Amino acid sequence: MAEKRDFYDVLGAAKGASEDEIKKAYRQKAKQYHPDLHPDDAEAEARMKEVNEAYEVLSDPQKKGRYDQFGHAGVDPNAGAGGGFQGNFDFGDLGDLFGNIFGGFGGGGRTTTASPNAPRRGPDLEEHTIIAFEEAAHGCRRTLEVNRVEACDDCGGSGAARGTSPRICPECGGSGQKTVQQRTPFGVISTSKPCPQCQGRGKSIDSPCPKCRGGGRVRKRVPIECSIPAGIDDGQVLRVRGEGNKGVNGGTPGDLLIGVTVRPHPIFERDGYNLLCDIGVQFWQAALGDTIQVPTLDGKIEQRIAPGTQPGTVITLRGRGVPVIDGGGRKGDAFLRIQVEVPEALSAEQRNQLEQLRGQFPASSAASPPKAPPLPPEEKHGFFRGRKK
Repeated sequence: MAEKRDFYDVLGAAKGASEDEIKKAYRQKAKQYHPDLHPDDAEAEARMKEVNEAYEVLSDPQKKGRYDQFGHAGVDPNAGAGGGFQGNFDFGDLGDLFGNIFGGFGGGGRTTTASPNAPRRGPDLEEHTIIAFEEAAHGCRRTLEVNRVEACDDCGGSGAARGTSPRICPECGGSGQKTVQQRTPFGVISTSKPCPQCQGRGKSIDSPCPKCRGGGRVRKRVPIECSIPAGIDDGQVLRVRGEGNKGVNGGTPGDLLIGVTVRPHPIFERDGYNLLCDIGVQFWQAALGDTIQVPTLDGKIEQRIAPGTQPGTVITLRGRGVPVIDGGGRKGDAFLRIQVEVPEALSAEQRNQLEQLRGQFPASSAASPPKAPPLPPEEKHGFFRGRKK
């Protein structure tokens, strides 16, 4: 029988190492030699048994003390021999250790890998659509053609050719996994891996479907009708639940994510749920006042212009903006900014009339700054700042 190596050397720990240092050294060696990482490797299996034996001794304060004093003679030579181990090692502590490293510890039959037959959610899909400004404000419906993964029509998702059906894999009994149990000084460790015969599906297909080649799923181009809510803005993403790729093993489907681009409007500009629009009036309308027609998202309405309206004056139309998404019918406001239009050419009669009126108006003072037009609260916070000209 080959002479046993020093337990500290086996773990790669220094003489007199602390409990935490021994646990850390064991963790590193377990990652290096564990059967999950080295399947069918006899040498790695032997090394792992050696590591288990060393940790069983050095993790126990009493045994560690005897080993430090007398070496291998101070501990039971059969302590690491397998089923005969009767020490007082804390199995719960090692179970937590293996749970952190491999996802589970096998004294009670737990496995270290997730079942390949577990339901899995389908991946999301991403699409893009372009809508008009009015459609974004009022909401609309769109039908998009998308390529997504669905169950095969020919085989109904089974993967088997018509007239046939999958059968339970005789190798794994339908579980999709092969479980190997190993007895160690710390209990029975169960490790699982996909069944080599059915590749983890749990079913064996003798005659694969020619359309999906046994996969049970195909990529199809399908129309999807979606509702775009009123108030959506340029660059926002709309999520349509359950319209993405289909799930696997009965898993839920993914979602359809639609990126929305809104075409600019020739008159209105948008800031959140508010609208801005420049309104041109004749200089006589600004001076005398008038009732004019102004545009809104719902059509033209009449609006009174007060006498003496200054250029740049802003008129607020409450509730004439864009609907607030999920806002219970609330809307933003529309702001009409008055632009006074000065005629570029005058007839002789018009010029004569203006010349007669010139003397009736007080002369403007170049030293006095023009009167600032009334502005809404939004203007003070930069609502119109940086507006495109």
